[in-house]
Amino acid sequence: MIDVPKAESRKPVSADQNTLRLDSMLPPRIVFADDAIIVVDKPSGVPSVPARTPLDPPAVALRLAAEFGHVEAVHRLDRDTSGLLVLARTRDARAALGIAFEARRVTKHYLAIVVGETSETSGMIDLPLARDPNHPPRHRVDHDHGKEARTAWRLVAPCRHEVDSDVKSLLAIEPATGRSHQLRVHLASIGHPILGDRLYGQPPWNEACPLALHATRLALDHPTTGEPLVLVAPPPTTYPWNAFNIEITATLAAWPTG
Repeated sequence: MIDVPKAESRKPVSADQNTLRLDSMLPPRIVFADDAIIVVDKPSGVPSVPARTPLDPPAVALRLAAEFGHVEAVHRLDRDTSGLLVLARTRDARAALGIAFEARRVTKHYLAIVVGETSETSGMIDLPLARDPNHPPRHRVDHDHGKEARTAWRLVAPCRHEVDSDVKSLLAIEPATGRSHQLRVHLASIGHPILGDRLYGQPPWNEACPLALHATRLALDHPTTGEPLVLVAPPPTTYPWNAFNIEITATLAAWPTG
């Protein structure tokens, strides 16, 4: 197995809206890099693929071009989702990783903070999803025309945050499929939208709160060597994640490293 440096311990950091805006313009942190792939910890607010208009911020690949040359994301994270993103440096790596993601041979784990406290401690959401033609870019549960979508979730901890006193819950999530907006739609469909989700949540919004969804762990085979590769990127230590620093540290330590 390829040895990947462990994540550093979490230290609370204060944040305001200006800090969040600044972070969205910084180049992503490199989690792993070799001649075939680069894995970054994408900040919230940064597109994972080239933006559609000149007004959008530069995508991850463009931010890496000066140091690494041409690279291409092999999967997508929503712009407002933070966390692990894999990019290919060669055509062969791009093809191999594309097949691996398509065949669901890549294990993905997320952490999310959702509104409210769940009545169950775990569950599997099995609801088909399709684009919502009346409200783009939203997606919706569609039993007639939707594609299969399954999301496993587990309650890590509830918390009443001192800032707004509302109850929120930290969930560990493992999607079995990879549909657009899958985690956001699924969690909203069970009455627990992700905190900061302006597409599927309910106002009023806290402008200092980003979408609290983070791609935290990826397990895959290296596209060139075939060796198992396990990568971990903890969520930010700013609001709202800082309410769960102890639980996040324990969750990361409990996940398998191989």
